[in-house]
Amino acid sequence: MPPAALSIQWLGRVDYHQGLALQDRLVSERRAGSIPDQLLLLEHDPVYTIGRTPDQTSLRDAALLPHPVVQINRGGQATYHGPGQLVGYPILDLRNHGQDLHRYLRALEELLIRICAAFGVTARRREGLTGSWVADRKIASIGVGVRHWISMHGFALNVCGDLEPFQQITPCGIAGVAMTSLEKETRRPVTVQAAAIVASDLFPECLPGQP
Repeated sequence: MPPAALSIQWLGRVDYHQGLALQDRLVSERRAGSIPDQLLLLEHDPVYTIGRTPDQTSLRDAALLPHPVVQINRGGQATYHGPGQLVGYPILDLRNHGQDLHRYLRALEELLIRICAAFGVTARRREGLTGSWVADRKIASIGVGVRHWISMHGFALNVCGDLEPFQQITPCGIAGVAMTSLEKETRRPVTVQAAAIVASDLFPECLPGQP
């Protein structure tokens, strides 16, 4: 993809509802063809999210959670977003990237694996599960939504900071899962902005092209 066909923005820390409203606007503009593909990179204020599923058990007791819960139009069970986590929202016309959702998910996993590798962390896929793992520890989650083949939502990579909020839910509906972060695995300071710079560099080459 030529560089002019992709806009990458670092937004810093963004309220979840503001980020969702921005995605909605950009999805409409991308569908209309008035903007190129986008990648939004940011951190969120603490929040739990869950996809539109009748099974809400991964939230456990939502009334007792320490942060707000937002139900959104992505696949998957409950997860946590907060400071110390790099969130990426690709707003892409997937008709230009193979028009294959599974291929797109594998591309996001590849991106996360390469970001981890750039910090000396060996991440991998796990059969039957979406996301990226370090041994049996989950370091990144993926949950996407698609409207008329325009993507929204995306990935969340644990970079640094407090992982305790994950203990209040069943992350991604996987019982007993242990969460980890780049900082925890490397045992040295890593910033979200440093991870965002690496993600910006790697994202274009990980995108699937035309079929």
